[in-house]
Amino acid sequence: MNKELIIRTSSSAVDFALLKDGKLVELNKEEDDSNFAVGDIFLAKVRKAVPGLNAGFVNVGYTKDAFLHYHDLGPQVLSLLKFIKRVSTGKLKDYSLKDFPLEKDIDKDGSIVDVLKSNQSLLVQVVKEPISTKGPRISSELSLPGRYIVLVPFSNRVSVSQKIESKEEKDRLKRLVKSIKPKGFGIIVRTVAEGRKVAELDNDLQNLMNRWTGMCKKLYKAPHPSKVLGELNRASSILRDVFNDTFTSICVDDETLYTQLKDYVGEIAPKKESIVKLYDSNIPIFEKYGVERQIKTTFGRTVSMNKGAYLVIEHTEAMHVIDVNSGNRSNKSKNQEDTALEVNLISATEIARQLRLRDMGGIIVVDFIDMNSADNRKKLYDHLRDEMSDDRAKHKILPPSKFGLVQITRQRVRPEMNIKTREVNPNKQGEEIEAPIVLVNKITTELEKLIKKDYKKITLSTHPFIAAFLTKGFPSPRSKWFFDHKRWVKIVPRDAYTYLEYHFHDKDGEIIQ
Repeated sequence: MNKELIIRTSSSAVDFALLKDGKLVELNKEEDDSNFAVGDIFLAKVRKAVPGLNAGFVNVGYTKDAFLHYHDLGPQVLSLLKFIKRVSTGKLKDYSLKDFPLEKDIDKDGSIVDVLKSNQSLLVQVVKEPISTKGPRISSELSLPGRYIVLVPFSNRVSVSQKIESKEEKDRLKRLVKSIKPKGFGIIVRTVAEGRKVAELDNDLQNLMNRWTGMCKKLYKAPHPSKVLGELNRASSILRDVFNDTFTSICVDDETLYTQLKDYVGEIAPKKESIVKLYDSNIPIFEKYGVERQIKTTFGRTVSMNKGAYLVIEHTEAMHVIDVNSGNRSNKSKNQEDTALEVNLISATEIARQLRLRDMGGIIVVDFIDMNSADNRKKLYDHLRDEMSDDRAKHKILPPSKFGLVQITRQRVRPEMNIKTREVNPNKQGEEIEAPIVLVNKITTELEKLIKKDYKKITLSTHPFIAAFLTKGFPSPRSKWFFDHKRWVKIVPRDAYTYLEYHFHDKDGEIIQ
């Protein structure tokens, strides 16, 4: 499997496209003004505690106060408050916590007003970026993620990722981590630590301890609110979270970012440093790797799949609804149940991709095609779970209901990726139409159906702009049709046609599609 990370830079943002075997599976954007990214830590002031919500509102510098629930305080919040007070006044200069006396844990079912007071200084971490009209959601249970481990201050707990299945490996990692764990800090071992040696884990730990020390040094006489620890830039954080031995290429079109990434990959995986490449061509990087085309054809309301099936994706205030349609596909299956299973499995794969690609969160309801067989419903459920196993966002999938509905909850920590794929209609002012590239895909799909029906001669009449696109360059779309199907298609530009109008004709000139 080829796994490629394609990075496009501009003056105001950096776009990251993750491709698996050339297919776009994840798209991220880092903008220059993203001051409240997930993982950022702020020295903030409590605005007020609201006992009715059992939560506090905290000023982190955003236009709306951040929301901090009692359950997000962390059991050792009293130790954190004492630590902040002593460090910010200059009374404590040893940030290692080895001699710092920890307070007792707060009551699991206590009240916010017993812990927080107005104007109190507090270290908080963004766990959910500002979305729509809501301010950021925060936690005072801090964590510093590294490549192999996560460092948790004011804790003594050691835990290992549930995704590591081998009990022997879990025990080995736990034993190694306990031997290097500093006093006053807890450690969570990440999935990518599987099979790693103690030296690699210790190197990661020292990097995190240096980040912690650097952050604490900023607390002395720091203004409120202020960002005291920024997450890594999105490129490094993506590499930290998704990079593994299966990556075959990382391609970037900016020299500065290329140097940063090469250094970072050289640190975490020296053998893979050579896969980082600088892209230098007049053709935009997203065009070269087919990302732009996939964005145009993937982010619309309707998503086409192979064999004629398609999805319809609707967004409401409360949830997302996805409808699975078999389309007018020709199928060799013996019965309706086999057809339904085949379409549902294809759709499950595409739905898992769409959730990651658009970063859809909250409640997602999928209306699969009804299946009578319990075995087939289980096959679909297992397949969907397998396809979503690579998804880094926390999610839960319920088995199909009697009505064929599958309910999914997926963690949303950033605004959903929403890309406009429709363009202005040159024939009618104020209207929008599908992007031309989507139209070309539709023409290609319909042509494949006609060729299967064995028409001897096929002519395509279409708008002059579309005709020019289909015939110009090498290989042109028409040339590709010839290479794929060994059938030459005559293309006739028609001035009278509107932008989206096209028809296929047979050898007698009769319209066949």
